[in-house]
Amino acid sequence: MSGPDTSDPSRRSTSPNSAEHPWPVRTVNTKIADWIHRLGQIWVEGQVTQISRRPGTRTAFLTLRDPAADISISVTCSPDLLARTEVPLTDGSHVVVLGRPSYYTGRGTVSLRVSDIRPVGIGELLLRIERLRQLLTAEGLFDPRLKRPLPFLPRGVGLISGRASAAQHDVVSVATERWAAVRFDVREAPVQGPTAVTRILTHLADLDADPDVEVIIIARGGGSVEDLLPFSDEALLRAVARCRTPVVSAIGHEPDNPLLDLVADLRAATPTDAAKRVVPDVEAELAGVNDLRRRSAQALRSWVRRESGVVAGLRARPVLSRPEVIVDSEARRVVELVRALRRDVLRHIDAEERTRDHLAARLSTLGPAQTLARGYAVVQRTDVDPPHVVGTLADLPPGAALRIRVADGSATAQVTDTTRKRAPRRTRKPPTAQKNGDDT
Repeated sequence: MSGPDTSDPSRRSTSPNSAEHPWPVRTVNTKIADWIHRLGQIWVEGQVTQISRRPGTRTAFLTLRDPAADISISVTCSPDLLARTEVPLTDGSHVVVLGRPSYYTGRGTVSLRVSDIRPVGIGELLLRIERLRQLLTAEGLFDPRLKRPLPFLPRGVGLISGRASAAQHDVVSVATERWAAVRFDVREAPVQGPTAVTRILTHLADLDADPDVEVIIIARGGGSVEDLLPFSDEALLRAVARCRTPVVSAIGHEPDNPLLDLVADLRAATPTDAAKRVVPDVEAELAGVNDLRRRSAQALRSWVRRESGVVAGLRARPVLSRPEVIVDSEARRVVELVRALRRDVLRHIDAEERTRDHLAARLSTLGPAQTLARGYAVVQRTDVDPPHVVGTLADLPPGAALRIRVADGSATAQVTDTTRKRAPRRTRKPPTAQKNGDDT
């Protein structure tokens, strides 16, 4: 049995594709062309580069580039279409074209055959820039809290500018005059046109990765809105926002305000102003140092004079001029206190002695010795334990041993008999005389 006939391209294109049944290149290119041609007419926006008009030909060639990425597409059109545009097209012109994608099967290339080219006007450019500004503002890329401070004296300064441009000369010359030891890492790049953003992004990444570069200046002289378009490019703005190194925007003159001024860490009015803000003036700094030295020396002298006056005032006080005065006064006070204490102690002793004499006199008057001296005796019973003073006849049973104490001594005795005292007889009180009676 013989296999399927593969000599007919139409049959091969409809047969299943596999390693045993591959498609030829012509079939693949034809299929790709069919898919691309289905896209139809489309509007495309981009920047024009590499315009080629060949005399005697009916086709003009140019390249349309995406300003935000390194992507481009070939464009073909009629030379009359280029001649009929309202604004002459040059490299870097921003345009909107209407065309139909075409795929050339012979070379396997894609191009855009355009039938209408419309340059984007200044008003439209400004409107698109304003829309981009609102978008980035909403994302917070312009937030002042994200701004990084510039170093006082950077070890190295990165400079991105045009080749041998006036902006580059102004920045380098002014900075060198202010501080001769400043070191620049100059990167030259196109500052307008379709390739400006790509080159600037490359240099910006290299300078941001260099540890010796502590600040980056992006400088360019003045120009039209179209000339300054690369500095309002979204890709460049986001790259500046991601930089770890502070970035200074020095684009154009004071009225020029590309979006780079908003996202940069510092906006300088001119390239010369950027050099003054980044690099300090050595003469001004030395003058400031000398002024600070003079002021600090004057402040130190004033402080010494003030403190010397304080010390002199302290030394003039009696406590420091004659320290013994304190000891003498306190010694006199101690003597007075000792004298007063002695006086109080003696007075207290005299009072206590008088009290003691008074109590002794009372004790001697009321004591048993005085009673004995008047002829009385104290009788104690000694045959009991403990011995006690006898107070009644009940304490004097017959045979009890007694000790009788008198004024000049004592004697022992024994009870042989007791006699109870007779109660005294009561006598009637005589009646009183009558008040009105006789006196007798």
